[in-house]
Amino acid sequence: MQVPMLDLNAQYEPIMPEIRAEIEKVFSSHAYKLGPQVKEFEEDMQSFCNVKHAIGCASGTDAIVLALIALGIGEDDEVITTPFTFFATAGTIYRVGAKPVFVDVKPDTFNIDPDKIEAAITTKTKAIIPVHLFGQPAEMDKIMQIAGKHKLKVIEDNAQGIGTKFDGNVAGTIGDIGTLSFFPSKNLGAMGDGGMCLTNDDDLAGKLFQLRVHGENPQYYHKWVGLNSRLDTIQAAVLLVKLRSLQSWSDARRKNAEYYYKNLENVSQISLPVTIKKAESIFNQFTLKAERRDELLEYLRSKDIGCAVYYPLPLHLQECFTYLDHKKGDFPISEELTEKVISIPVYSELTKEQQDFVIKTIKQFYSH
Repeated sequence: MQVPMLDLNAQYEPIMPEIRAEIEKVFSSHAYKLGPQVKEFEEDMQSFCNVKHAIGCASGTDAIVLALIALGIGEDDEVITTPFTFFATAGTIYRVGAKPVFVDVKPDTFNIDPDKIEAAITTKTKAIIPVHLFGQPAEMDKIMQIAGKHKLKVIEDNAQGIGTKFDGNVAGTIGDIGTLSFFPSKNLGAMGDGGMCLTNDDDLAGKLFQLRVHGENPQYYHKWVGLNSRLDTIQAAVLLVKLRSLQSWSDARRKNAEYYYKNLENVSQISLPVTIKKAESIFNQFTLKAERRDELLEYLRSKDIGCAVYYPLPLHLQECFTYLDHKKGDFPISEELTEKVISIPVYSELTKEQQDFVIKTIKQFYSH
C-alpha cells in the first residue's frame, strides 16, 4: 500500500471547481498584483485568526524579514531564536544585518525552552523569535513575560501552525507580529509561495503594508527601503477557497494524531509528540523520536510509506553560521533531536486503512 507524506491530489480534488472559478475571476480582471482577492483573503484571515491586521506577502521567509524591518531590527542587533527549526528563521535575522542568538529547545515539545532565554539576553538583544514548530505552539505566556521584563519585541514564526492556539489565543497574534507561510505543504498551502504578517498594532500594520511594496506611499514616494513582496492575486484566490476547509482539515489532523497516540503508545522504542496543556496543536507534522531512526526511515520508505526528517542538522552547526563560533555540544537537545526525529503522514485525507498500515509497519520494524 502506498501512503504518501502528503496527498495534495486528495486535498485538491473536492475543491478544484471552486478554485478554478475563483482563478477565472483573476484572469477576467487581470489584477495579478494586489487584486481584490488579496484584500478579501486578508480580511478572511483577520476573522479566522481574530486579529486586527493581516498583511499578505510573497513568502513566509519574506514575512519574517518584513517583521524584522518593521520593528527596526538591523545591524549589530541580536535576536534570540531556536536552532531546531527551518533555516529561514535564522537566515532572515542574518539578512537584516542582525545576529541570531540560539537557545536550546525542550526535549518533549521541540520548542524553544523559555527557562533558558534570559541567560542569552545581552544589551544588544532586541527581539525573540519563538517558533511554533510542527503546529505546536511555544509557551507564549512565559516568553511574553520575559519580553515584557526586558523590553524586547516578539515575532512569532507560525509558518507551520496556521490556526493553532495557545491558552485560547490564535498563535501568531500574541506577540508584536506573527508570520505565516503558505508554502504548498503547509496546512493552508497555496499553489506556490505566499506568506503573511499578523499584528494588532495599527502603526506596525501601516508600516508593513508599505514595506511589502518597496516602502512606498504614495506611489513613487518612499519613506523606507522595503521589499518587492506582494502576495500574488492568483495565490490569494486559491487560499480564499482553501481557508473555508481549514478548520475541518485541522480537526481531521487532530483525529489522525489521536489514532496514532492510541495505537503507538505501547511501542517502547519511540516517543510520541507531546502537547502541553495550554496548547492546541494542528499537527502540521506528526513527529516521533525513534530508536534506530535512520533504519526506520529506510524501512518505511521500502514499504512505500512517506516519511521525513525535520531537521537533520541544527542551525548552529550549519556551514553558513560558522562565524558564530558554535561547536557540537553547545545545544545538546537540538543535536539529539536531529538524530532521532522522524515525521510520519498525518494529513487530513489520510484513511484509517493507510494509518493502520503505517502503525503495523512501525511495529513490524521494532519486532525484528
